[in-house]
Amino acid sequence: MMDIKPQQFNPVMLGSAEGEAITRPPVGYWQDAWMRFRKNKLAMTGLIVLAVMTLFAVLGPLISAWDYRSYEFGHANEFPNARHWLGTDYLGRDMFTRLGQGTRISVYIAIMSALINLAIGVTYGGISGYFGGAVDDVMMRTVDILIGIPYLLIVIILLTVMEPGLTSIIVAMTITGWAGMARLVRGQILQLREMEYVLAARLVGASPRRIIARHLIPNTMGVILVSLTANIPGAIFTEAFLSFIGLGVRTPLASLGTLANEGYQTLLVYPHNLVIPGVFISFLIMAFNFVGDGLRDALDPRLRQ
Repeated sequence: MMDIKPQQFNPVMLGSAEGEAITRPPVGYWQDAWMRFRKNKLAMTGLIVLAVMTLFAVLGPLISAWDYRSYEFGHANEFPNARHWLGTDYLGRDMFTRLGQGTRISVYIAIMSALINLAIGVTYGGISGYFGGAVDDVMMRTVDILIGIPYLLIVIILLTVMEPGLTSIIVAMTITGWAGMARLVRGQILQLREMEYVLAARLVGASPRRIIARHLIPNTMGVILVSLTANIPGAIFTEAFLSFIGLGVRTPLASLGTLANEGYQTLLVYPHNLVIPGVFISFLIMAFNFVGDGLRDALDPRLRQ
């Protein structure tokens, strides 16, 4: 074995400033979360699928030569061909155009209902968790009552008495849909309201509104974003279910649920009219679930390796 002699080593002469210098550029919280998110292959796959389906929903009806409301007599229930890329439905309407329009409507309803639930739930849960005491007891007992009522039952009852349309569906899906978000935010606020920076804000005279909006809610954004991406697939499925049973959007509008309902009636003869929207619904739900799981892993500091 070769002998190692002290003469082979030279001391490194560094000043105090150079020795304490940061050799790696600082990485912010959201930059670190994005780098960890990119390493999750399933999450990136879900993000790519969502991007592709969004482009299809936006550009599909525009690049098609057919309108989603137009009929073509003598071309009903056609299989995919050069004239109609995804075939036609039982009335001769182009399925490619209707699928793009249906994806647009379904995603719009799901995202709008999820955002409204987010706004109501974050505000309600933030107030309840910050003030605590009797205010928290009254507000949370109200949430418990709403959660105890079957969600789909309320939605179906409301849709049977309201005028059909996109607004009615969104309102029905948000009547009690915010309760879960409120309970989640309230639990996070209860943990954060005793932190030192919150006590410091109180000492300098910050109002409860400012403390909730500027200090507490931003520190719960990780949990809120994960919950939001988890609620959107549920909203997509709920809208598809309501449209499938005839309580969704009305013709001539189309959603993925209405397309599945129309395709179900001719399943044994023309299965593609049901399989294609069913595949789109499955892809949307799986993609949002993959993105939600990736956000949970990226934003939760306890899962960092």
